Amino acid sequence: QVQLVESGGGLVQAGGSLRLSCAASRRTFSSYTMGWFRQAPGKEREFVAAISWSGRSIYYADSVKGRFTISRDNAKNTVYLHMNNLKPEDTANYYCAARATPYYGGSFASYDYSGQGTQVTVSS
Repeated sequence: QVQLVESGGGLVQAGGSLRLSCAASRRTFSSYTMGWFRQAPGKEREFVAAISWSGRSIYYADSVKGRFTISRDNAKNTVYLHMNNLKPEDTANYYCAARATPYYGGSFASYDYSGQGTQVTVSS
């Protein structure tokens, strides 16, 4: 079992930045593929970014390319999502997810574990 705890959400003005963190409970975190997803009210949960266990393979949704950066620190069992130039349409609850085997598709259901989420609100 892997427990994931997200933090770093908040209220920010358009054009601003936030860094989300996701701390994992398990030392085998370093072998997991990690992903970030988001869900806005009334909308489907959508893929944001994913990173391989080594950090060498990274994937982004088109909507965040060039603005968001996913990274990980395996020594700290933590994955990050750096969000720059935030837009009101980025407002959502952001979830991190973990998968024991390599996967870089956009299906949230394909991940093994997920956290409770952290809310990001971008004002115009």
